[in-house]
Amino acid sequence: MINNSKIKEFQPILEIIIASISAFLVHKLAFFFLDYLTIESTFQYSLFQVYSFFLICSVTIVFILIQVKKRDLNNVGNGFLLLTLIKIGITFLFANPIVSSTNKFKEIERMDFFIVFAIFLTIETIVTIRILNSKQEN
Repeated sequence: MINNSKIKEFQPILEIIIASISAFLVHKLAFFFLDYLTIESTFQYSLFQVYSFFLICSVTIVFILIQVKKRDLNNVGNGFLLLTLIKIGITFLFANPIVSSTNKFKEIERMDFFIVFAIFLTIETIVTIRILNSKQEN
């Protein structure tokens, strides 16, 4: 039998997964209606790869923040800032081929990549605020 407190504890991770799947589907639908599906095939990274990368980063960050909350709620904000800084560094390395691309659709790909980055940063920030606002459970 699954403990209700465990489900509630990891609910933010489930929320991130649902939000990211929803954002991905909306993004893919926008590509379909804008007739960008053929353009996407010229991208360095597919939309699925970009969303997967950011989903893995977000789930990892929130999982670590949940563990930090168990130890000391006061360090969740600092942990979020540190983990976000590390994510930005990894993202820079991941985005370097896009930035230096000579693809004729590079502007669309760059904009796309950084829009996804902003979406996930917003999701992480909202989840972190909710973690910080929740009462510390012992």
